[in-house]
Amino acid sequence: MGAIKPILVVMAAGMGSRYGGLKQIDPVGRHGEVIIDYSLFDARRAGFETVVFIIKKEIEADFKAVIGSRMERQMQVRYAYQQLDDLPAGYTAPAGRTKPWGTSHAILAARDVIDAPFAVINADDYYGPAAFEEIYRYLADPAVQQAQNPASYAMVGYLLENTVTENGHVARGVCVENADHTLASVTERTRIETYPGGIHYTEDEGNTWVDLPADSVVSMNLWGFTPGFVGETQRRFAAFLDTALAENPLKGEYFLPSVVSALVAEKKASVKVLRSPDKWYGVTYQQDKPVVVAAIAALTAAGVYPETLWPNTQKEAYGNV
Repeated sequence: MGAIKPILVVMAAGMGSRYGGLKQIDPVGRHGEVIIDYSLFDARRAGFETVVFIIKKEIEADFKAVIGSRMERQMQVRYAYQQLDDLPAGYTAPAGRTKPWGTSHAILAARDVIDAPFAVINADDYYGPAAFEEIYRYLADPAVQQAQNPASYAMVGYLLENTVTENGHVARGVCVENADHTLASVTERTRIETYPGGIHYTEDEGNTWVDLPADSVVSMNLWGFTPGFVGETQRRFAAFLDTALAENPLKGEYFLPSVVSALVAEKKASVKVLRSPDKWYGVTYQQDKPVVVAAIAALTAAGVYPETLWPNTQKEAYGNV
């Protein structure tokens, strides 16, 4: 049995929420490119030919105008829609809830269009070329594709010091590896900050702090899965909802790391921790934008990216950005 070409899944349902709409997303490239353009360029260069965009139905027209229609000339494009009321039979969204149910719920939204090994990324993070090369190579391996029990998954890990901002706090999944570089555990730390002596986190609103080594390996939500992961996620969704509806009905989220951690604990999957030496960039805070713009300019000047990523398609898409 030959290898199946991996596909890229982009979680973009929240794209533009910080800006009031997709048309207001700040460009970071000289010709209007936004961060997702660089991820898509890197993914295409690494070998991905199909992309699944998970979006909200409400942003469909803007998303296709700003990003989708342009990418349809570069890759095979599929869409999935993450909706609040996409729930198992017998469940309804609680009154007052407006946000969807998290990253695992996003993958469930794409259950009808994921038919191959797939990498998952956030739409608004810059990952760098190495991450896509590593994850594509892993997912294209026939041995990985055929592994059943346990299933073979992967995560691209980054050094913590390459993923922080000087302008506030970030949330990261802090990883513990086994001796064979498989994932032992991943723990979400929701408030990590830099300080003059290093990097630390708090879990009690800043009353106490715990240092984290700068070379800690962290997850940036760049995962690689075989298609069976979708079924595992679906099978666990009702149990998550039972807890969330009882304990945190308006904000509880079904996160990818929680499903991965459960599968690892049950020995139903192993997760290879791949490494990227690249620096992460993102506009978590408005003050981050000049840093990202300068970084993209330097990468372009160094030849990592061409001056124009998508010739003959950008002006029409970015004309109103």
